[in-house]
Amino acid sequence: MNIGIIIGRIGGADGVALETEKWIDVLRSMGHSIYILSGQFQERQMDMKTETLVCEMSFFSPESFWSQKKAFFYPETDPQELIEHLNLYSKVIYKKILNWIGEKKIDLIISENASALPSHLEMGLAVNKAVHKCGLPTITHDHDFAWERGDRYVSPHKDINEFVSAVFPLRAPNSIHAVINTHAKNTLLERFQRESVNVPNVMDFSKSFGVQNQKNEKLAEHIGFKNDDLFLYQVTRIVRRKGIETAIKLLHELNDKKIKLIITGNYADDSGSAYYNELVNQIHELRLGEQVGFAYHLFHNKGLSNSNGEERFSLSDAYARATACTYFSIYEGFGNAFVEAVLAKRPVFVNNYEPVYMPDIGTRGFKTVMIENSDLTEESVKDMSEVIYNPGLAEEIALYNFELGKKYFSYDTLREKLEEVIRLAKTAAGA
Repeated sequence: MNIGIIIGRIGGADGVALETEKWIDVLRSMGHSIYILSGQFQERQMDMKTETLVCEMSFFSPESFWSQKKAFFYPETDPQELIEHLNLYSKVIYKKILNWIGEKKIDLIISENASALPSHLEMGLAVNKAVHKCGLPTITHDHDFAWERGDRYVSPHKDINEFVSAVFPLRAPNSIHAVINTHAKNTLLERFQRESVNVPNVMDFSKSFGVQNQKNEKLAEHIGFKNDDLFLYQVTRIVRRKGIETAIKLLHELNDKKIKLIITGNYADDSGSAYYNELVNQIHELRLGEQVGFAYHLFHNKGLSNSNGEERFSLSDAYARATACTYFSIYEGFGNAFVEAVLAKRPVFVNNYEPVYMPDIGTRGFKTVMIENSDLTEESVKDMSEVIYNPGLAEEIALYNFELGKKYFSYDTLREKLEEVIRLAKTAAGA
């Protein structure tokens, strides 16, 4: 089949983009041809035969930026201008989607979070209209929903809230939902009487990942540390829900200057850099400046050098040099970084994050040091310390977790789930 994927941005290190790449790998291995329609191709070369850019679909386009501001952040007294704007630019995107469907002879559509989270109102409405119009089998890959983000997508305007409720999530008769956790599956059924398939985030357990090599052997020196230090790696973006302040507190509690915390992600998605500044202040107050490294400038999703030829490292390189990984998130749709650490055979320290960890991951039997409500107890710090200072114990835990990860979160699992959801989408569309 010719499968068309619609996504706001692809190629970066956010969870939606990363998981989409994995779906593409597995779908191609199943014999399908993949075509991508995106608002942004981030840190990757476009294939002009199979990939199409629609600038209006970018989250950073003037159209989307303006509507998000007027809908949720700085609303006007009268929302009529915003409603007209949404209708106008959704039509622009809608027409481009229909042209793309015809030009690429698309047989099945996959909407990557564009039909679940209202982070791009015009794109969501355009996809909604296009799916209803074309009648093609459609899979909405729903990573997260508006109601999971507190009041982020609540507008003071009744008309806008009604718009969001009508458009997100997509509920076309020719569509089927692929969700990433049990909570989302239950919520869709309770709220909308919509059945869905729970498709967990996965990794390719057949490929080497997190392997020490000549390239990454001096990674620590690039950050300003010694190669024989002990490293806790926080392999996430810098956004508040990642709970990075707990990792910094752990560093303080461990009270060993040889232990360093490396944060690989940037703060581009941290509004106003408020959370980043809080972390910097915390580091200053705890006098940990010589033990924490913000290293986003050294990392590229695929480890490609920048335009100046300066060496950059991949996430695999980060895990390769980690003694252990911190993952004290408060909320996650699933938890890519957890599965990455398991694949890289590195122990993980984790907060029992909502709403996913225990129902979808923890109950599988993974060995971790887990805390509740971001509370670093004396016992948990002691247990983490034992893992850090005991390489044999760390390796035993990591190998055990690797086998569990291979069983539950591999490409084999994804292939089975994709076969199921494609079959259901075809049935829903009468194809």
